[in-house]
Amino acid sequence: MTSVGRDSVERSIKQCYSTWGTSYYADYYGADAPYPPVHLDLVRRLVAERDVKRLLDAGCGPASMLRHFVEPGREVYGFDLTPEMVAEARRVLVAQGVPQDHVWDGSVAVASDFVAPDGKADYDCVLSSGVMPHIPQAIEADVIAGIRAALRPGGHAIVEARNELFSMFTLNRYSHEFFLKQLLPIDALRKHAGDRQEGLSAALAQVEGMFRTDLPPIRQGKADEPGYDEVLSRTHNPLLLQQQFRDGGFENVQLFYYHFHCLPPMVSGHAPQLFREVSLQMEANPQDWRGLFMASAFFVVAQRA
Repeated sequence: MTSVGRDSVERSIKQCYSTWGTSYYADYYGADAPYPPVHLDLVRRLVAERDVKRLLDAGCGPASMLRHFVEPGREVYGFDLTPEMVAEARRVLVAQGVPQDHVWDGSVAVASDFVAPDGKADYDCVLSSGVMPHIPQAIEADVIAGIRAALRPGGHAIVEARNELFSMFTLNRYSHEFFLKQLLPIDALRKHAGDRQEGLSAALAQVEGMFRTDLPPIRQGKADEPGYDEVLSRTHNPLLLQQQFRDGGFENVQLFYYHFHCLPPMVSGHAPQLFREVSLQMEANPQDWRGLFMASAFFVVAQRA
């Protein structure tokens, strides 16, 4: 991928998040958030189990997570692509006693941006949440290499992504795209159909009709900025991303699922409280195999070899 192409993607991401600096935490982590921030509790457990003393949040936003990891004996650092997010993160963390220069402007696509002000990048843990969806596939391996290089030997990466295989469960426009672009061998079917093209077209039309392509609604920006669904916001196959980390020099690569859905979201309105209660119960086991299909997001947790 050319630097021009990456710059274009990053400009749109900055623009998308430019109005969220002071509201993002309340919208997604606050008491009135549409769903409790169950991933925060999960990451707290993962960090505590690994006795992390030096933590970097790569793509920290307004310190949504990082503010919860400030404690005596631990150094915390963070960087983000969006200046408005960096400004809010500094405001929040300085009030907690974190030096201002522990938060800076940076991109996960630039290896040198992982380096802290003290010139070191030997972190016990690199956390990255909400970033992988915005990484072009062409530079994904480079980003994983940058995370690995920033860790001390034996250090851990905790990296979040949106679950592509959730599309097998949702029966909406995500399912439609996944079936037709990823799952079905349509080119091979057309090549071998011969005089059966009419039957194939009818079969594919029936498949397309199985999904609610009007759901979920496209998320648009608050003002003139592009919305989340109007910029690069990819999903990842958990099994393939797990293998990428293995190929990138990590070991003990595990998957932890979160934001479970006990029913396809489109039918949750029939019993919303029941849907919420049972879905939250499922969060108790982030390694439940059903998360591969019934959770909308996941973390790859991996150790630098």
